[in-house]
Amino acid sequence: MFETIIGLEVHAQLNTQTKIFCACPTSFKDTPNSNTCPVCLGLPGALPVLNAEAVKKAIAFGTAINATITQESVFARKNYFYPDLPKAYQISQFDRPIVAHGYLDIESAEGIKRINIERAHLEEDAGKNIHTANHSQVDLNRAGTPLLEIVSCPDMRSSTEAINYLKKLHAIVCFLDICDGNMQEGNFRCDANVSIRPKGESKLLTRVEIKNLNSFKFIQKAIEYEVERQIEAFERGTYAKEVVQETRLFDTAKGITQSMRNKEGSADYRYFADPDLRPVHIPDSLLQEGRNIKELPEAKKERYINSLGLKAEEANTLVGSLELATYFEDMLALGASAKGSCTWLSVELLGRFQGEQTLQDCPIKPETLAQLVLCIDSQRISGKAGKEILDALMTQTSANPKDIDVLIDKLGLAQVGDENTLLKAIAEVLESNTDKVAEYKSGKEKLFGFFVGQVLKKLKNANPSLVNSLLKQELNK
Repeated sequence: MFETIIGLEVHAQLNTQTKIFCACPTSFKDTPNSNTCPVCLGLPGALPVLNAEAVKKAIAFGTAINATITQESVFARKNYFYPDLPKAYQISQFDRPIVAHGYLDIESAEGIKRINIERAHLEEDAGKNIHTANHSQVDLNRAGTPLLEIVSCPDMRSSTEAINYLKKLHAIVCFLDICDGNMQEGNFRCDANVSIRPKGESKLLTRVEIKNLNSFKFIQKAIEYEVERQIEAFERGTYAKEVVQETRLFDTAKGITQSMRNKEGSADYRYFADPDLRPVHIPDSLLQEGRNIKELPEAKKERYINSLGLKAEEANTLVGSLELATYFEDMLALGASAKGSCTWLSVELLGRFQGEQTLQDCPIKPETLAQLVLCIDSQRISGKAGKEILDALMTQTSANPKDIDVLIDKLGLAQVGDENTLLKAIAEVLESNTDKVAEYKSGKEKLFGFFVGQVLKKLKNANPSLVNSLLKQELNK
């Protein structure tokens, strides 16, 4: 039997307006190499200047993971050459990171488990290599984008624990609004360090790094494949030959990891303090400002349960993404009930999404869905009518609250709540079913549902709760 050892290095692009050491904008889809300057191109004589907003966002993250914030930190040069890093070194932090010794608690098979976070340091991102059959191109728009590299301790023991950790980390950086979290665009990506050892042993064996994973599904598959590869090599007696300290890539089409290059050690990078950047001193005012963080998913979940009366599974769903939680709270701000907003958002609206549809491209915005919930809560329309209206709204390119009023009138969905009208219908039903009235009064109370059905059949949109109340009143006379 073997034990899996997993440590994760996450690169979160900070969503500042400009790059970490220059004033170039951080924009994803602009023309290649249009957002560059002498600093991020590494031209001689260009001097970097630290972006204070990146420091503030790093402080916010450190606060969220209960870490120590280093008020005196240093930037270093990490020396290596790749085509997408024109200086031939990366400005990063080495021995004095801005964030140190934090943790996250995650769910595991044994219950709540603490994953220690060794450090989170600021650095600049590299550019992007674009390879075709005949040539390679380099887009340096991304070079210099601020990164927060978050390094966990090797505390995870399964791919499931790794994914639970990553999802919680992803939620935190998004709820803090320090990273957009778009994995497809590469602004939240992960390197996984994976090794195995026979159960009961304490010595760590050879660690393999799987580079640039940007999908929860592929991260899990890559880890599981690599674990199986190492176990099979160990059992064949070829572990020392086949499992070496290296960087591997995950081939998503084949579902396998493949060797990319030998893994460098810290000595290979020849770190030394960057002479162009002074040591970073974080004043108390900036430290306090950075620590004033937004409500995190766990705190939001507790508030939803304790203050709004939602069930734990409902609250879990809503805090699953910042987009969903924001949509829900926008509905609350417009007066819709918590229970109604949760149900009509997470069950009814999301249940109607097709394919890759998201809240961003949904035609129904919070103000429209809130209005629908208000109409149902006030019993102006029934829940059944609400579903009919929602179906109609989903076919539109955009919808607004006034569309609900139009549809209620057009489809004749307004509930009948006038007592005189209801009493008249009830009287007609009872008069035409005197034999069943006698049976009901003699103790056959199950017939009550029959009477309700007959009234609702006569008045299509009658208010069910009012029908029930008036019917009992009339039957008990």
